[in-house]
Amino acid sequence: MIKIIGLKKHYGSIKAVDDISFNIRKGQVVGIAGENGAGKTTLFRCIAGLENYEGQILSDINPLKYHLGYLPSDLYFFSKMTAMEYIRLLCNARGKKLKKAEEKNIFDLPLNRYASTFSTGMQKKLAITAILLQENSVFILDEPFNGIDIQSNMVLTEIILKLKSLNKTIILSSHIFSTLSETCDEIMLLKQGRLIKSVEKESFAALESEMKDFLIGDKINRLF
Repeated sequence: MIKIIGLKKHYGSIKAVDDISFNIRKGQVVGIAGENGAGKTTLFRCIAGLENYEGQILSDINPLKYHLGYLPSDLYFFSKMTAMEYIRLLCNARGKKLKKAEEKNIFDLPLNRYASTFSTGMQKKLAITAILLQENSVFILDEPFNGIDIQSNMVLTEIILKLKSLNKTIILSSHIFSTLSETCDEIMLLKQGRLIKSVEKESFAALESEMKDFLIGDKINRLF
């Protein structure tokens, strides 16, 4: 379980995360939805141990950051590191011996090429592959579906469902509501750094309709 209590993160006068509390059960897939700037990435970085914060993040896995695979929305790769070397680096960081790497290259990436020369979608698929091969217990995926092709979207959806069946805990964000509704047990809605709603699977359709109302409102009519 991951328990978040009164989490706050400010950047000067900006409240990026504003007094958020919630629990995530082991084996649960939780989606975080919200507009750009709602606080999703900051929340993820706090849970991943990459930001200082106020409040508490408790887990039955300690330290959590050593058992967590984090996929950031903005990826960085060293200029002279091949995709295979990148995978080995991340596996070594977890003390995992890489076995049958070619067989586990499910996205068919050119592993001998420099990762920095990959397209945005290929880089994302490489980063996903690497954190999976780390054999983490918890995964935080910030916009994992963004920038990858439709076939890889389908593969990633199945990966998330497989991880759930293996009792892994997953927290992810997406601007595509269908990807959340297909994979998540619960969706939490952030707005201006605050958690304003949390719904279970049976209420996803109502949440989507509500999100359209407050995110779109009369903007389309005003445009035309």
